[in-house]
Amino acid sequence: MTQEHAALIDGEPLPTERVNAFLEAPYRGAGNGATSHHESAPARRPSEAPSVARQRRRWATQVVVTDELARRACADRGLKVPEEASPASVLAVAETDVADLGSIVAAALAHSPAARALLAALESEQTVPETAVRDYYDRNHDRFLTPEALRRGVTPFDGVAPEDLLPYDAVRAGISRELRKAAGRKAFFGWLDQARAGVTYAHGHEHPGDPSHPDHEHRH
Repeated sequence: MTQEHAALIDGEPLPTERVNAFLEAPYRGAGNGATSHHESAPARRPSEAPSVARQRRRWATQVVVTDELARRACADRGLKVPEEASPASVLAVAETDVADLGSIVAAALAHSPAARALLAALESEQTVPETAVRDYYDRNHDRFLTPEALRRGVTPFDGVAPEDLLPYDAVRAGISRELRKAAGRKAFFGWLDQARAGVTYAHGHEHPGDPSHPDHEHRH
């Protein structure tokens, strides 16, 4: 494999120029454009240490590989494949999403229309049993206290009367959406783990957490 290729995906080359284009995109930090150690797009920083620059390239490679894998998955599923992501169109990633998804996956979803389309398809395929919705409601009374109960300082630890809770029927749809979204994300992670098995990385483009290189770190 030459350095013209950042990786081989099932034996097919992923051009290094796609990683370079992502690295050269305007920097936008996580959430409202604020600089953060969780980044939705890497920036070229001439003064940064070589080890940091190497890790930034590895991180960017993961984002671009995820985009390519998602494009192929969309094609295999017969989904309409969006136009190839423009590096300049990277969206800011909310800190909550970074925390839930990890910086690489959150950035890939912000960068890649194909990844977002695949995630949406996976979410739509999830079935949430009524028992799971009811169980979530019963185990999380703190989330469903009425405004009046909150003003009185009611907490679920003190015992909650039925009138202190929002009716189940009023919140059921919202709970179901939340659980379906969580299940869709879990399915996306499962798909990505399997899809990555067919990827071979060029030297300098390994996963940032790969212990085989001296700069490795495992951070979300």
